[in-house]
Order: sequence, then C-alpha cells, then structure tokens
Amino acid sequence: MKSLKFLIVLSVVGIVAGAPAKCDDAFPQPFDTETSPTKALAADEAAKKMQLPPGFRITVFASEPDVRQPIAMTTDARGRLWVAENYTYSERPTVFNDQLRDRILIFEDSDNDGRFDKRTVFWEGAQRLMGIEVGSGGVWALTLPNLVFIADADGDDVPDGQPSIILDGFDYQRGSHTVANSLRWGPDGWIYGRQGILTNSLVGPPGTPDGDRTHVNVGIWRFHPHRHAFENVAFGTTNPWGMDWDAKGEMFFINTVIGHLWHVIPGAHYRRMSGGDLDPRIYDVIEQHADHVHWATGEVWTDVRKGVTDATSEAGGGHAHTGLLIYQGGKWPEYWNGKLLTVNYHGKRLNVQRLDRDGTGYVGRREPDAFHSSDPWFRGLDLIAAPDGGVYLSDWSDTGECHDNDGIHRTSGRIYKITYGDTVAKIPDLNQQASVELARLQLSDNDWMARAGRRVLANRVAAGQPIEDATNELSIIMRESTDTVHRLRALWTLNQISVRRFGVLRSLLDDSDEHIRVWAIRLLEDQSHDSDESRQAFLDLARTKFSEMATQDSSGLVRLTLASMLQKLPHADRGQLAGALLSRGEDEHDHNQPLMLWCGILPLAENRDGVFEKLIAHSSIRQIQRYGARRLAEELEQSPSRIDGLLREIASQSSPEANAAVLDGVAEGLAGRRNPTEPPCWNEVRHEFAAGADTATMDRIRTFSAMFGSAAAIDELKAEALASDKTVLQRDAALRTLVDARVVDVASLCDMLLETPGLSLTAARGLALSNDPATASRLIELCQRIEVSQRAALVDVVISRPNWVAHVLDAIEAGQIDRNVLGAAQLRQIRNYKDRELTLRLNKLVGKDAASANPAKDDLIAKWKNRLSSEALSHADLTSGQQVFRTSCGICHRLNGEGHTIGPDLTGAARDNIHYLLENILTPSAVLAEEYRQVTVLLEDGRVLVGTVKPGANDSIQLQTTTQLVTLSRDEIEEQTVAPISMMPEGLLDVLSESQARNLFAYLMSKSSPPSEN
Repeated sequence: MKSLKFLIVLSVVGIVAGAPAKCDDAFPQPFDTETSPTKALAADEAAKKMQLPPGFRITVFASEPDVRQPIAMTTDARGRLWVAENYTYSERPTVFNDQLRDRILIFEDSDNDGRFDKRTVFWEGAQRLMGIEVGSGGVWALTLPNLVFIADADGDDVPDGQPSIILDGFDYQRGSHTVANSLRWGPDGWIYGRQGILTNSLVGPPGTPDGDRTHVNVGIWRFHPHRHAFENVAFGTTNPWGMDWDAKGEMFFINTVIGHLWHVIPGAHYRRMSGGDLDPRIYDVIEQHADHVHWATGEVWTDVRKGVTDATSEAGGGHAHTGLLIYQGGKWPEYWNGKLLTVNYHGKRLNVQRLDRDGTGYVGRREPDAFHSSDPWFRGLDLIAAPDGGVYLSDWSDTGECHDNDGIHRTSGRIYKITYGDTVAKIPDLNQQASVELARLQLSDNDWMARAGRRVLANRVAAGQPIEDATNELSIIMRESTDTVHRLRALWTLNQISVRRFGVLRSLLDDSDEHIRVWAIRLLEDQSHDSDESRQAFLDLARTKFSEMATQDSSGLVRLTLASMLQKLPHADRGQLAGALLSRGEDEHDHNQPLMLWCGILPLAENRDGVFEKLIAHSSIRQIQRYGARRLAEELEQSPSRIDGLLREIASQSSPEANAAVLDGVAEGLAGRRNPTEPPCWNEVRHEFAAGADTATMDRIRTFSAMFGSAAAIDELKAEALASDKTVLQRDAALRTLVDARVVDVASLCDMLLETPGLSLTAARGLALSNDPATASRLIELCQRIEVSQRAALVDVVISRPNWVAHVLDAIEAGQIDRNVLGAAQLRQIRNYKDRELTLRLNKLVGKDAASANPAKDDLIAKWKNRLSSEALSHADLTSGQQVFRTSCGICHRLNGEGHTIGPDLTGAARDNIHYLLENILTPSAVLAEEYRQVTVLLEDGRVLVGTVKPGANDSIQLQTTTQLVTLSRDEIEEQTVAPISMMPEGLLDVLSESQARNLFAYLMSKSSPPSEN
C-alpha cells in the first residue's frame, strides 16, 4: 500500500509524468467568441430579482471579473471556497482551446457577510480543468486527461512543486461536454467522480499498459487516495453532473435527458441514453429513481433561448440538470432538512425532491420548485454546502449551453450564497481545533462541520499525528448514541482514520439499525484489502454471515447491499449468498434487486460446475429465471446439456410461472438461430410444460417444436398463418416463425400471403431469401400499393440484393414508382455496392452524390444557412415539414414523442440553433458514438444488410437497420465490415427540394405543433 506521506513526497520532489501546463509565463487573458443581443443582469440585480422562499436571503459571493467560468467548487477546513475556473472549454469543433489555461482560486469571507473579501490564485497552470477537491495535504484536480495531486503540505496556499499525475487516460477528444467531471469526497474516504457517454476512457497510473487499465464509459467512478485503487462504481445514464450523499450515506446523482435522478448502487447498470449496455448479457437495465420528470413529455421542452412552454415550466423547467445537493446544514427551516436540490438548467431554478424509501432503495418525489432566477444568462452549474449552513450556487453565466456551436463567453461568472436567518460572524479554522473536538463535530446539526472535521482527522493520521483521544470519543459515540446519523458519522470517521477494527464491524452486522448493517457490510469489504488475513476473514463472512442475513434480514436495503457485494466476491464464493438472495420472492418485482442479482451471478454462467443452473432453477425471482434460460440457450450448440438440465428441472417443479419465464428466456436466446439443436429432453418435457399452460405458453411450445423441426408443429403454424379468423398479429407471428426457421416450402406460403394487409412485409422478407429476379419485379410492383409507412421497409428488402437494384431503377425510369421511394440511406447503400453501371444510372436519376464531392464543411453550412434564412423559414409550412420529418428523420429519430429510437432523441437537442442542426445533418459523422457506426453485413445467401450492431450472444448479432431489428446467426454472415461513419447518411438534404428542406427545418426548430391533420 502506498502511504499518503509517500505521495506527498513524490509531489514535493517533482517526480512528474507528463506534467500539466507550466505557468511560469503570464496567464493568457480569456476572451469571448460570441456577442449576444441580450445582456446579463448585473450580479447584484440578478440576486435582488431572484425569487426566494420567505425568510431566505441571497448574496453575490463573487462575480466577474473576480470569478469567471466557475466549472466546479469545494471548501476547505478553514471555511474558504475553492473555485475551478475553466477557460479552455470552447465551441465546436475546437472543444478545448489549449492556447488558454484554467486556474484554481481561493475565496475567503472573513466576516461571513456573504461576500468574499480575499481572493488568492492557487494555481494557474491547468488545462481542461473539470473538478477539484481539497485534502490529504494538497489539492486534487481533474485536468483531462489526468487526475493530478498538487501538494501544499504547509498549507500556505502555494503549491510545493509541479503537480504529480496520479492517473491518466481520461478521454476528452471525442466527448466534448460529456467528459469526466467533478471530484467529491465520499463518507468512506474515497474520491468520487463522474463521466459522460461520448467518451471511452482507459484509466490507470502513468505507464500502465492498456490491458491493465480500467475502461470507463458513462457513470460514476472512484479513486482511493491511500491504496491508489481506481474502479467503476455504477454504469450508465447520459451525462452525470451533480452528486451528493444523504444523512445515511446513500449516494445520489443527477443527469440529463433520459431521467434525472439516480440512486448509486455499486455495480448497477442503468439505462443509457443511446445503445444497449456495453455487456450484451445485461439484458435489462435499471431506470431512474424518481416518479416524475421535469418537462411536459408531449411538448418541446428544451428551447433554452426562447424559453420553455408553460406546461414544461409547470412540470419543472426542462430535462437538463446540473449540480445536486441534499440539504443537511441545520440552519434552514425543518422542511428543508434532507431535501434534494438540483439546478434545472433551462428552467433557471432549483428543483426540489423528497427522498422516500421504496422497496430495496429510494424514489424521488417532486416538491415545489424554489429559488427562481430572472437573469437570462443564468446557467447554474454547481451546488455545495457552505460552512455556516448556507448553500453556494455557481453560475456559468452565458447565453449558450453544453452544445456551443457559435461561440462562448469566458469573461462572465458568478457565485451566489443562499442563507436563512442569522449567520455566524466567523467560521472557525478546523485545522486549529483539538482532535477530540473534531470528533465531537460528528454530533453537529450541520453536516458540513461533520464532513470537514472527518477530513482534518484523516489528514492528521496521514501526517503521523496522534489522535487517540479522538478515536476514544468516536468509539463512545458508536456505543452510546441512539442517533443513527451520529453513529454513522462516527463509523465513517473511524474508518477514514485507519482504525481498522474488523471484529467491531463484524459485530455491527447484528445491529438493530439497517443503515449500520449496510455500512458494516461496505466497510468490511473495504477493509478486506488491508491484508491477506482480512481478505480471507471477509470471504469467510460472505459464505456464512452474509448468507444468513440474505435469508433472514427484513431490510430491503441490506439485501440490495448484499446483492451489490456479489460483484466484489470471487466467482467461487458467490453461489451460497446468491442462492439465499434469490430465495427472497418479495424482491421479485423490486425496482433494483432482480437486475442487481443478475449482474452478480452472470459471470457464474461461464463455469461448468452446475452452480449457475442450480441458482436459476431454484430462484423465486422469475426475471432471473428468464435471464438465466436465455443465457444458457445462447450457447445451446456448445453445451446442450446445460439447457437440457434446466428444462428438466423446471418441468419437474410444475410451476406455470417458472415454466413461462424459462420458455420466454429460451425464445430470446434462440432468436435468429437457424435450425437450432433440439435439447435431448424436449419431446419429454414439452408435454409437462403443456399441462395447464395458458395460450401464450402453448404458442411458445409449438414455436420451439417448429424450430426443432417438428412436422406437426410446422403444419399448425402454417394453418395459423393462413387462418382468416385469427388476428393479423397472430398470423404475422406464425409466418415470421416459419420464415426465421427457413422451413422447406416457406416461399410458397409467403407467395400466397404477399398481398394480405399486415403480412406483406414478413412475406416479402421470406420471398427475398431466394434470389429470384421475378420476385424483385413483384415486390417493386407491390411497392406502388403498400401503405406509405411500410414502403421504406419494402424497398430495403429489394435493395438488400445487389442484382435486384437494377429492377428498382428500371421502375423509377419508367415512372412506375416515385423517385422519392429512395431515401438518403438507400442511396448510400446502392452507391456502396460500387457497381459502376448502377452508380451512373443512379446519378442520372437523382443527381451526383453530394457527399462524394466532399465540399468544405463551412462552405456547405454557409450555403444552407443562406437558403434557410429567418425570412425563408417564416414562410415555411409546418404541417408539410412534419410530413418530411416522418419520411426522413423520423425513420430513425424521435421528436416530441413521434418517430423511432434507432438514433438519438431529437427533442432535447439545441434545435433553435440553425448552425447546430446543419452541422449534425450535413456532417453526421463528425462527432460519432461507437454504437452509431455503420455496419455492413454480407449474408451467405447474397443479401446485404446495413445498420448498427447491438451485441448479441456469441453466435449471433442484432442488426438495427432503418426499418427493423434483425437477429442474425454468425453462421450465415459471410462478411461484416464497420465504417467510421454514422448510420445517418450525408447528403440527406440533397434528396429534398428546397421547399421541403425549408419546411423540415421550420418544423425541427419550432416550439409549437403544426395544425392537426384532422
């Protein structure tokens, strides 16, 4: 273990790897690159006009030019405010301007009147500065791509030397605004941070090989300052930008776009804004931990420059949130204690939520919004506790937002302080207090005092100072206090000051308070890394005491913590604890527990010892049984005995619920499989499954039998596909099963049903399995009659065969079908065949490929800006624009609840910004997430499919085309290529007339809905 003193010595002597920017030259003066017709209110006026609850007061703690671009804040034990100023963040495509520098400032308010009276520049050599925290004898700073430590052992506010790079590898080139950000001390002594979705970081100490680094995409991570351990904590969401811990030590963070509030459950996989989970066998993910959203879902909700609609304002102000604080200062009225506050970025206010226990975790419930700003430039970023029980609120102060496309303001910024009632005259310097007094601060009504006192004690231990009296005082609090919060604070402090009492923690597993039991579990795992002996003792506990608690403990939060702990255990030690947790049927429909249990047992499926199958068979949580059956079915060919054993075991239980769950899982695991191997037991167990089965289960049994080649089952499905008394959905499902199974005479069946409304697409896909030119002509003829909503999908079927494309061009040339049947995506696919004759004919019909000419991006944007001037847009037809959206953008994107979710939802984009829209439409591959890269698949039957890949089982992939999600067996894939381009094609505007483009942009940029078509 590396000691903290050793870390400080490294910093002082200047052992630096790839040091950040030096600052021995003059600090580059920040400059603005945008001029705005609006003006920010003067800071004092903005504060005066802030709408506050009765009795509250707001002051301008600091404003420009004393503070500008405040990206992050923290406080120290002297009660001073530290601010990270970020000047290097820039507009696209620059993103970060390395000709500038960032810096760290210290503000002191000696008389605590709410306004600073001393300003100190601590360090001005930073670039891409995204977060700071004070402690351990210096300052921690997130200066992408690095986490650095700036030693200041004597506390004179002057760095002792150049910063030491502790970690590197935080990606920022691809992420623009969704980068790693913020630093916060957790109650466990770890430093926590966040990262957004567009970056893929490989993090480790300098010099670490890529294979030994930790991959970080989107979610929460943490770093241990003593052990130098770095790890992911939770995965998913969009762009976390605020976090805090409640009085019981539960962590929450705030997010944008897809859900705003999330309870941090270590090891959790949350919903991601785009794409599936990075692990393809995390089949489902945890949704947000709130029962509401802050925007009117049927309306445009993020038009920040023009204001939000009344309905969205009533709902909370918008989707974007920055900064999170759970108020625990003890100075505001009782109502506010424990309330979660977050900045609503577009709503220019603080949303307020109440945190209620719900099942194994928590749910956020909406309370009335508070603290409304009238300043048009207000861009609240961060909320932190002030030492006196007040709250600091930072304001980026700008006209833009994270998507800066037309410039940025660097010379503005404010820090406000919100207080209630009288404030103390002066904040004490906790560095000067006796250690026993710092221990007693854990009893304070003001949580800031408790947290700061805890850090000072940790610093003293790291410096080798004796604090035995503090240790004794904290132990007394643990034994004698009846207050849960006081006991938890004492426990956290003892942990941070390295009082490693494994036996004491072991005894707390029987404590009457669920939160004490939860933290005993967490800290036991933390301390298990101290030595081989403590690790072995922890593993022994996991096999015995933890399993006992899993069976008997009445607290859902304790069970959730134990489920989370599974991921910390070696695979061989998970089975007993997992089995006990899976027996708790009361958690079957819980928001968190089934998914956490799946994450914990999933790796056990790699073993061949029967443990995984046993857990699945005897689980009382049906969701786990479905997942487990799917996982085993995905490797049916490699290990048929495993799924065979599970089916036998489930059939013997005679449980209709377990039967349905397992059969559903098998169906999901076999999706896309061609002629899968029949489990040896199938003919035996299908009769047991059928006994007392409902209609859905009987249909599932019949489908499996057909997949396994049963002639009787195939005949039944054929009869159902032809049965006019069945619903279209039933008939289509039957026909799709037969097509997927490639039954011998499926083509003749598809031929019979091609003209049947609702079955035409499935029948067309079945006919396309054989390369018959006559089929191409027939499908093209059908294209003239099929309903418009299905036309694009039918065209995709035709052009999936390169030798059928000529038939499409023949029909267009002859006027049999409209030229507009070929959208931008289809044009790209045809050109990608690189058939010279087809390309020449296509260019003659629709014009030369604009993308191939590759005009300069800026010139292209300027050309379209001129065509789409405000004057031109004022004459647009919104209803026609909506129709263009449906047939072009809506194929992949969703807007105001309409369209599809193949690509990102456009509702929250900066749609009022013409430059932003043009840049993303004309050059869609400029900023591209991995999951949206175009994949071309050549199948062994000659078809070519284009889409984005969602990882599936080992022997299958899921390909999302513009019209369908298709599961493909790897055996039928002849070639698969990935292009560094977006699925969204360039040249999208070139297939539209100028009036169509004008109408489309007017619709995209509009706040209002077009007139009803009715």
